Amino acid sequence: MEWTNSNVGRNVLRAEFEEAKESWGALAIDSLMPVPSSYCTRNTFLVWKAIPDSIGGLENLEELNLASNLLGVLPDSIGLLHNLKILDVSGNKLVALPDSICQCRSLVELDASFNRLAYLPTNIGYELVHLRRLLIPLNKIRSLPTSICEMRSLHVLDVHFNELRGLPLSIGRLTNLEVLNLSSNFSDLTELPDSIGELTNLKELDLSNNQIHALPDTFGRLDNLTKLNLEENPLVIPPKEVVSEGVEAIKVFMAKRWLDILVEEERQSMLEVKEHTQTGWLTRSTSWLNNFVSGVSGSVSGYVGNAGKSPADSFLNQQL
Repeated sequence: MEWTNSNVGRNVLRAEFEEAKESWGALAIDSLMPVPSSYCTRNTFLVWKAIPDSIGGLENLEELNLASNLLGVLPDSIGLLHNLKILDVSGNKLVALPDSICQCRSLVELDASFNRLAYLPTNIGYELVHLRRLLIPLNKIRSLPTSICEMRSLHVLDVHFNELRGLPLSIGRLTNLEVLNLSSNFSDLTELPDSIGELTNLKELDLSNNQIHALPDTFGRLDNLTKLNLEENPLVIPPKEVVSEGVEAIKVFMAKRWLDILVEEERQSMLEVKEHTQTGWLTRSTSWLNNFVSGVSGSVSGYVGNAGKSPADSFLNQQL
């Protein structure tokens, strides 16, 4: 079957495969013939193992749903879908996304959840600048590329149930982010960067089922945060009694802690300046005193050196 825009209709391709008629019986796993549709029935369905390269010819395609199949890879030609806005490849066997996916610059939603991804394309954040939703839970991702911090349009980032060991230090640059789910990374996630306090539009944050001992000192700056899940973490800061009081109490505690830290840093800075000033004055005073003592010592030495000699008597010399 040739992949053409006329086959699809309304520029929407749902390759989740319409369920076949009841008479088909068991899953038609080996069939790769697509049944493009915008709806599903309740019968047995077809499952794809591969997507043909010719899919790149659907230049006007805006939505592509490949969810719940047996796909191990996506064709590089997917990068030719420059008008694609929504891509759902969840529930497959993908171990990686092709680098060419970065060429789908119109994407606003990417769902790659429930696969076997270990990483994301390095430049994904530099290219997909219009992306608003990035859903990659239930994978094996250990780290996010630093380029993800360039996704300034991102509103939702879901990375729960991975093997995440931390966030990029510049994660605070995602100033439009509203929902962040980092739950269930278990023993791998132990801390968050201070820049998380710069996510001033963040409304929902899920950190449950990790090994976080302390929230960042900047946490109190999350003014718009209304939903926070900290369950199943060995938290010390803030203490349990504060956590039990809810998100507002946590924000107040962390804000006060941050203020106390700033005040202490300012006090230490002032002490260092004062100590430096005193040290400089003492150094100059010591130098002056040394010069003074040296001069006095020279005068005393001269005086003492001449003390044992009698001055010559000019009148006596004349008489002699």
